[in-house]
Amino acid sequence: MNIAQETRYSSPEEYPELEVNSDIRHEYIDGFIIPMTGGTPNHNQITGNIYVAIHIALKRLPYQGFITDQRLWIPNRRIHTYPKIIMVVQTPLVFEEGRIDTVTNPVMIAEILSNSTKSYDKDEKFAAYRTIPTFQEYILIDQYRMYVEQYCKIGDNKWVFYEFTDAETTLNLASVPCQIVLADIYDKVNFNVEE
Repeated sequence: MNIAQETRYSSPEEYPELEVNSDIRHEYIDGFIIPMTGGTPNHNQITGNIYVAIHIALKRLPYQGFITDQRLWIPNRRIHTYPKIIMVVQTPLVFEEGRIDTVTNPVMIAEILSNSTKSYDKDEKFAAYRTIPTFQEYILIDQYRMYVEQYCKIGDNKWVFYEFTDAETTLNLASVPCQIVLADIYDKVNFNVEE
């Protein structure tokens, strides 16, 4: 992950108040506050496509899907973060102690990969997510080509990996009852645009 030059140090108790009063979003990683960058048109299009599919599939079910701006606390790694696309949480929501704006119990997280954060998302961030007891599924979506990775928890410290590249393939989420065809994930995405 590229750490921006404007990083600063803070305690986990100070960070939420600083974040609430900030004009931009920041991640908190073990004491360091790091500004987050904005997304591309492809990133935003994929986000909308995925959110609509998940939102419709989860209607009247005991789950809530959150898009981009919902903060997540990972206590074992001392990280506050905003998953970059969708986070699905089983209800009732479980919040960070003393907060009503930071959840701690996601079952599924989907991230859109960018060239600048791809390694961080696949390695360090995924390792941090795996410390969350409720976390069962991780979806990584490439915004430069039709390519999706799915990681599903099948037991203690056991995950299976699937990859998808065909537009007509259906991604069956393992943690919640939802199916999405790759062509729908990438609807209106322009692969000819550079980051």
